Amino acid sequence: MSILDSLPDEPESNPSYESQPAQNQWSDKQDNLQQPQLKVDAPLRMVETAFLASAASLIWFINFYFPLGPVLRIFFPIPIALVYLRWGKRAAWMSALTCGLLLAVLMGPIRSLLYVMPYAFMGVLLGATWRRRAPWIVSITLGGLLGALGIFFRIWLLSVLSSEDLWVYLINQVTEITEWVFLKLQVLATPSVFLIQMGAIAIILLNNFIYLFIVHLAAWLLFDRLGNPITRPPHWVQVLMDYEG
Repeated sequence: MSILDSLPDEPESNPSYESQPAQNQWSDKQDNLQQPQLKVDAPLRMVETAFLASAASLIWFINFYFPLGPVLRIFFPIPIALVYLRWGKRAAWMSALTCGLLLAVLMGPIRSLLYVMPYAFMGVLLGATWRRRAPWIVSITLGGLLGALGIFFRIWLLSVLSSEDLWVYLINQVTEITEWVFLKLQVLATPSVFLIQMGAIAIILLNNFIYLFIVHLAAWLLFDRLGNPITRPPHWVQVLMDYEG
């Protein structure tokens, strides 16, 4: 028996053990590359939320002191809805709160409330329906009802502050319109109080439905170009707008 035969055998190298440190190093590099990307989302969310909240407040501020007709009014809820589409529910509510606080500092709490209810809430509502791909009939109906509640809230708040019943003023306007319609139709009757009140509510709802439809058109054309498309409109709207998308 030779000395070489008596020596203990050397352990064979296992390639799996050698490859594990390399795999661990590769996974560590991937984690290091992914962590900064995750950390960038938080400040980007905060910056975009603050910027869009400031944009919504600025649109309301300019329209209040320098009214340009219905042009700027279309964009009241759109920045907050865009925040919801890009960053979700929490960021949208923070944007609405930021708008309320900023307008309270710039214009006072009363005028800030007139924006928050209904336009800030409407932005959150529209963002939620658009992100869930709800059809236009659903989002327009919900937004129209919220807008009507906002008008009733405004009438109540201003009536309390001015110590005058502004609902009576609105009823008088609707009464004149109803009497004019009866006269044109040659109806020899006096409209009842209940009919006039129902007419006032119908006018408020119709006005808000038309407003929400125009807001949807503006958001549809604008958000497609920003990379955050909303639900496709009905086919007749696309044909009417001659839009392919």
